[in-house]
Amino acid sequence: MLSAHYRDLILYKTQADLRAEAAKTYIGFLWWVLDPLMFMMIFYVVFGLLLKRATPDFVPFLLIGLVSWRWFQNTISHGATAILGGRGLMQQVYLPKAILPLVVILTDLVKFGVVLGLMLIYLWSAGFGVGWSYLALPALLLSHFLLILGLTLLVAAIVPFVPDLRFLVEHLLQIVFYMSGIFFSGATIPERYQPYFYLNPMANIIEAYRDILLHRTWPNWSALAIVAALGSGISLLAYEFLTRNDHLYPKLVQR
Repeated sequence: MLSAHYRDLILYKTQADLRAEAAKTYIGFLWWVLDPLMFMMIFYVVFGLLLKRATPDFVPFLLIGLVSWRWFQNTISHGATAILGGRGLMQQVYLPKAILPLVVILTDLVKFGVVLGLMLIYLWSAGFGVGWSYLALPALLLSHFLLILGLTLLVAAIVPFVPDLRFLVEHLLQIVFYMSGIFFSGATIPERYQPYFYLNPMANIIEAYRDILLHRTWPNWSALAIVAALGSGISLLAYEFLTRNDHLYPKLVQR
C-alpha cells in the first residue's frame, strides 16, 4: 500500500492537473460538460431524428448512457499513456509508478462528479424525481469505479512494455462503445442474444444507471456484484504487476 506521503502527492498532483487542464481552454471546466453534450447531440440527430428511433425519454436515456460511458472511456484512454507521459517526472525523482495512473483516475473522477451533478439536476428538472432507488446509487458508482480502476491500472501497467497497445486500446473502446447499449436498450435485442450482450460489464452498468435514474427501480444486484468483483480482481492483479515491475518502467519509457 502507498504511504501517507504518496497519498498526499496523488491529491496534490490531481489538483494541479485539474487546474492545468481547465486553464488550457477559454471556457475552462465547462468543456468537461460540453464534451458529453456534443456527443449526445450527434447521436440524437442520427438515431433520434434521421433513423427515427427516438422515444419520449430518448434525450435523458441517451445522456445517461453517454455520461457513464465517457467516464469509463476517458479514464482508460488517459491511463493508457499515464506512465509513458510521466517520463520527465521519473527522471527527476523516485515515486511508485502506480501513482501516475492513480492521478489520472482521480482527475477523471472529479470531472465525472461535476458532469454527474449537472446531469442529475437536468433529470430532476425534466420530471425524473428522486426515488427509493437512489439508495442503490452509491453501490452502482462503486462498481463502476472499481471496473474503471482495474482496467485503467491494467492498461497503464502493460502499455510501457508494448507501446503500440495503446492504439489497440482505443479501437477496443470504440468496439465496446457500440456494444454497450448507449443508444438502445438491452430489451430490444432478440432474447437469444441477450446473455451475450450482458457479458459486457458496461452494458450492465449503463442499464443500472437507467433503472435508478429513469425508471426509479432497483438495479440488477447480481450484475453489479459481478462487475465489482471483476474490477476488484483486475485492480489487485494490475497493482501487483505495477509494483513488481516498478524498477523497469524508467528504462522502458526511455526507449
